[in-house]
Amino acid sequence: MGETPATTGPTGAPRAAGEIRAASGPGRWIVLTTVLGSGMAMLDSTVINVALPRIGQDLGTDLAALQWTVNAYMLTLAGLILLGGALGDRYGRRRVFVVGVIWFALASLVCALAPNAAVLIAARAFQGIGGALLTPGSLALIQASFHPDDRARAVGLWSGFGGVGAAIGPFVGGWLVDGPGWRWVFLLNLPVAVLCVPVALRHVPESRDPRAHGRFDVLGAVLGAVSLALVTYALIEAPGQGASPLVIGAAVGGVVLGTAFVQVERRRPDPMVPPAIFRSRLFTVVNLVTFCVYAALGGFFFLSAIQLQVVAGYSALGAGTALLPTTVLMLFFSAASGELGHRIGPRIPLTAGPLLAAAGMLLMLRVGPGSASVTGYASEVLPAVVVLGLGLVTLVAPLTATVLAAVDTGQAGLASGINNAAARAAGLIAVAALPLLAGMGPEAYRDAEEFAATFRRAMPMCAGLLVAGAVLAFCTVRRPAPAAVPAAPPAAGPGQGADGARGGAARRAPGPADTADAEPCRPECTIHCGVVAPPLEPSRRPPAG
Repeated sequence: MGETPATTGPTGAPRAAGEIRAASGPGRWIVLTTVLGSGMAMLDSTVINVALPRIGQDLGTDLAALQWTVNAYMLTLAGLILLGGALGDRYGRRRVFVVGVIWFALASLVCALAPNAAVLIAARAFQGIGGALLTPGSLALIQASFHPDDRARAVGLWSGFGGVGAAIGPFVGGWLVDGPGWRWVFLLNLPVAVLCVPVALRHVPESRDPRAHGRFDVLGAVLGAVSLALVTYALIEAPGQGASPLVIGAAVGGVVLGTAFVQVERRRPDPMVPPAIFRSRLFTVVNLVTFCVYAALGGFFFLSAIQLQVVAGYSALGAGTALLPTTVLMLFFSAASGELGHRIGPRIPLTAGPLLAAAGMLLMLRVGPGSASVTGYASEVLPAVVVLGLGLVTLVAPLTATVLAAVDTGQAGLASGINNAAARAAGLIAVAALPLLAGMGPEAYRDAEEFAATFRRAMPMCAGLLVAGAVLAFCTVRRPAPAAVPAAPPAAGPGQGADGARGGAARRAPGPADTADAEPCRPECTIHCGVVAPPLEPSRRPPAG
């Protein structure tokens, strides 16, 4: 992570990247702006589900449009998050972060003003592009700006405050929907951006990586994103269009482009997703477990927010509050779970966690008319969300630690970015596929009886995904041996920048981390609320020079 000094402090004194202390005034400003920036994207990922029924009523949309409202954002974010970090290394981390914040805010404004579902969906896709720039960019600024002795503390503050934003997202979303209206879910981002951008420009030093050179893997990014988009289109539109030529063509095209993506990544000298990293059997297996877990979670939170409102009779605020125990448990106990996983190894947490979460999802089958009362919540909803939360507490921190331990230290940022993107892709596929598999019609969310029937079919599917992840973990995951995973040759794939989601561009000259350093590292983001995706981790690559 080579740095270039780029700004001066408020007094005009030089302030070089990599020299700022966390307790200093500039350090506090950097933490503030990065937390605000990343918080917009984290909040937006969890706030939207509780607003969906009201959006559907206001815009007169069917279920497919609500699926696209969620998935358009996830699609561009998952497809471009690896490339977003690479842009910061090349063109300046502060610059790319600020562009991402402005882009995200403008897209949020269009979402808020959307006169119909088509405009809202398009704006959500543009929101995802902004999120792909600012999410890894915020972590990159933390890692690049602070003195080495203070980086872990700064990353901890970043992940902790970001976890708070994700945890309270459903509550905030419900409060806004029931109060000023669902459009304020998006307008809320504007004052945050207005505060964030000037602080970043004034107080955050610019930095870039002088080792970043070569070509960006734009082709890989486009193939991956379009492949996901076509498969998502086929899954969402199939209930309404059936096996039409357009749906079949989209499905076939998605598979063909997905295959082309794999071939391109194998042949490029600087791929976005280096195939060499999957030579680690543990890394591959843990990403499959991640896919199962986050597919189940994506489907669960999408459907449960509607079930609580349409079937159980909760208000948007009530539904958001009802789900709060799950995220709060993760926020408070994720660090302790990570320590436990470090002591006992990953196999037990990665097996028990998904099984507990599956039990929580099956308990949601008890939720129905009458569950909105105090006794109904205490006896039907609360046990489900608490058991689900305990499962996620047990699972997510050890999952992240195992991903990092499966690769050498110099590949930590890349591994974390791939794992994060895989989780987001799993969520969007689940949101697209579950209504189809459960037989949910286009107008199901308007009819309590129909939605309840399909919800009862969908929850066992989500639980089944979690059980599959648990079985896979039990059969294949073992405690990784120290220094067991050799680093991929530098020419075979990209280095990892400070962004924690490095990939697809700017191949670096070999550095110390490219050679013999294969000792596993531990997560720095110990406090988090990873209900949408596992937390991003910074690169551990040493500075250039």
